Amino acid sequence: MRYSLRQLQIFQEVAQQLSYTRAAEVLHLTQPAVFAQVRQLEEQTGHKLIERMGKTLFLTEAGAVVLLSAQRILAEAEDLDMRLAELRGLARGRLRLAVVSTAKYDIPARIGAYNRSYPGIEVALTVCNREEILARFAQNADDLYILGTPPESMEAEIERFAENPLVAIAPPDHPLARRPGLTMRDLAEYPFLTRESGSGTRLAAERCFEEAGATPRVKLELGANEAVKQGVIAGLGLSVLSRSTVALELRHGYLVELEVDPFPIIRHWHVAWPKARQLSLAAEAFLTELRQAEERKG
Repeated sequence: MRYSLRQLQIFQEVAQQLSYTRAAEVLHLTQPAVFAQVRQLEEQTGHKLIERMGKTLFLTEAGAVVLLSAQRILAEAEDLDMRLAELRGLARGRLRLAVVSTAKYDIPARIGAYNRSYPGIEVALTVCNREEILARFAQNADDLYILGTPPESMEAEIERFAENPLVAIAPPDHPLARRPGLTMRDLAEYPFLTRESGSGTRLAAERCFEEAGATPRVKLELGANEAVKQGVIAGLGLSVLSRSTVALELRHGYLVELEVDPFPIIRHWHVAWPKARQLSLAAEAFLTELRQAEERKG
């Protein structure tokens, strides 16, 4: 084969980042080294794979073809490494997890418990929004995917493993703070901060307003839980977030949980993986850890 796995790995990172500089940072290489490897791959394929328009990089048609093959080849190579590691038990290996941003407050503790049992397994954690995680699923980029409500269109094995209650929050000096018996119509009287379109948390909040016949006064749409939290703390508006996301702020009094019907909304975390994919021993062990953690709680 004319193309090395390292070349394909570097090209894949550049294609995903659409930036030589960011790809170099992820790969711990210099920017010229990354550029040289992509240029060499272009020479070997006989096609321009990445072009620049102004300051923006984009994939050519040939680049998209090479990226698809690179993803498959690198996944197979990782699978080979895992299968060989499994012959030695779980002394070595790699587990790739992709989680929605809200889950980043819960999952590290699960990874910590897993690492104590299997210290030789390297865990690669990717945190992204719901749309990005669905794209990664379609690309078969990870072993396991953790999200709130998986869409019915996913060709996946899906397992529910933990509660994820959503709560309505406000700064402690807000007029609605500490006031009992609130409704969604009460919340609709004040500015509201929301996550980006497609967010599971946003969809749940919108459903609550709609069922109450109310329309939220959306002041800001923010792409991260941290931004929403800080906005509420700063008094910019009310919001709805996962309780685990704001646990620390609630404990220290920076935020308060509003007593509003129908909250808290009990949602659940789900772990998913492609139906066609045979799980590695490392992934099976992580699933066992998720199940046992809930059994210990119960």
